[in-house]
Amino acid sequence: MTDILTHFPPTAAHARDRLAAFAPLAGSAYAMRRNFDYGPGMHGSVSVLSPYVRLRMLDEVAMSRIALAHHSAQEAEKFLAEVFWRTYWKGWMELRPTVWEDYQSDLARLRNEIQTQSGLRARWQDACLGQTGIAPFDAWAHELAQTGYLHNHARMWFASIWVFTLNMPWQLGADFFLRHLLDGDAAVNTLSWRWVAGIQTPGKTYLARADNIAKFTNGRFSSVAGLAQTAVPPQTDVPPAPRLLPRVPEPDRGAPYGLLLHDDDIDAARLIKGHPTPASWAYLDTSSGHSPWQMAPHVSAFRCAAAQDQAQGETGLSILKTAQDLRDWAVGAGVEQIVTPYAPVSPTQAVLAAYTTLPDAPPLHLDRRPLDTQSWPLATKGFFPFRKHIPQLISEFVERG
Repeated sequence: MTDILTHFPPTAAHARDRLAAFAPLAGSAYAMRRNFDYGPGMHGSVSVLSPYVRLRMLDEVAMSRIALAHHSAQEAEKFLAEVFWRTYWKGWMELRPTVWEDYQSDLARLRNEIQTQSGLRARWQDACLGQTGIAPFDAWAHELAQTGYLHNHARMWFASIWVFTLNMPWQLGADFFLRHLLDGDAAVNTLSWRWVAGIQTPGKTYLARADNIAKFTNGRFSSVAGLAQTAVPPQTDVPPAPRLLPRVPEPDRGAPYGLLLHDDDIDAARLIKGHPTPASWAYLDTSSGHSPWQMAPHVSAFRCAAAQDQAQGETGLSILKTAQDLRDWAVGAGVEQIVTPYAPVSPTQAVLAAYTTLPDAPPLHLDRRPLDTQSWPLATKGFFPFRKHIPQLISEFVERG
């Protein structure tokens, strides 16, 4: 864990420095080399910013603005599209919360099956430990566990091999990622695995091929044998129709308030800008809610340390785990209300919903970014219809904002 936090220092200053260092490469160089995975510690052709973006230490505005300061919109198109993929995934899930609920129900069922089916349990354990005998897959399993990160192309290959070669449920693979990735996100991770499996875009699967792996690992893994030659998507229900995005009233900062950061957003500067200083600070760590199994310790350690950094030197930052913890902190701090970033579909959202049912709990006010309010309702179909709106979103929030 120490090595992981050394490689990914959980500070806003390091996130900004890493973004600034990568910005000159966010144009044509990124477009040409972004699919190449050169191995652990060799990811210079991509930004490796996702752990910071996951917590909103960096956001679409900051990344787009610096990319466009170095490149034209055309040159930076691939990078900008990747930036807004995350926006799209989060919007798509927010409009269809039952997809996350179904995934969690599937995990509960599969946990029981692992306990009762020795064959499934053995295959699952071998895959998680990187002991399948498939060289690239095993290497990626070890890299993920040891670094908390994987190149995006490696994630696609890994997921494809998990589902179509190892013939295991995609939900167990998605869970393995969420337990180890520093950037593990309920929407992005779940929907990416669904896409590889051929569920997200019905019938369109992603098949890992030996020649593709050899090419884009620069020959590190050549002549990989035993990979599935076909990819038949699993049977699944049709996704629900998108709901309307819930309305969020503006918080009243006139009364003493407690500022609550959480796993989905620790951008404290945005929340306190132009408002009185919070009477108390806290961070809600819901990392354990992502899986029925134990999370890798570096996930929570990174997020808690990053929240402390965002708290602007507040030595009394309270680390909370449950709705009751949240209520006890608010009452004990004597705040009349809690202000917190809006939490999209995630374990955080579930804890905040549970908090509102507790007796004598101070009112909870959610602050949703205008960019999310405008962009998420656009995620009603696939990414390419959404992508048409990116220039307008950049114009409004990056160039004018």
